[in-house]
Amino acid sequence: MFSELVVLDDPTPRPGPLNMAIDEVLLGRARSAILRFYRWSAPSVSFGYFVSFSEACEIASNRATVRRWTGGGIVPHGEDLTYSIMIGSRDDAFALASKIIYQRVHLALGSALREIGIVSALVQTEATKISDACFANPVVSDVIENGRKIAGAAQRKTRGGLLHQGSIQRENLDERFRNAFARLLGNRIIAGSIGTDVLRAAEELAATKYATVDWLQRR
Repeated sequence: MFSELVVLDDPTPRPGPLNMAIDEVLLGRARSAILRFYRWSAPSVSFGYFVSFSEACEIASNRATVRRWTGGGIVPHGEDLTYSIMIGSRDDAFALASKIIYQRVHLALGSALREIGIVSALVQTEATKISDACFANPVVSDVIENGRKIAGAAQRKTRGGLLHQGSIQRENLDERFRNAFARLLGNRIIAGSIGTDVLRAAEELAATKYATVDWLQRR
């Protein structure tokens, strides 16, 4: 899908507000498309921009919570593989409809799973929403295994780019899967890292936005 893809396999577990801030900072600086895999410093729950804080707390229980900039539902983190894709406005893929990007990312994800022996499929029809819990509500192009949703995502598109934040609720997704997923998304892969300038900007954004009560409880 991308002629060039920068892959950031971020090894440092980080708190939710900082993870969200890094994604936003990377989106603002993306030239080539960026694929980032990341970890959480504690069991956490992220929830979509339009979800109410009270409902997120009911599902989160005692886990840390963070509101995403993207939409979507309530997602548990800690045992999942979390990733994000940042597409700058100059990338050819930015011209595609958001739902087409969603589908193509999940087609690549399903193919990568198949390469490591996991058989999955994409949801073809919309189901009735029963909860704001993301993985209780498969939507079109989500990834399912034996009828259970194992991969979903949320997006936000601005004039400057598109942010796609995804979670794969499946254990033992090692380097083989991550490499296959990247290869199936990008024609040319460039290994990257989180630079000190990005981290510094993200720490400031986390402190002034994602870690604030105003942001967390805005709905």
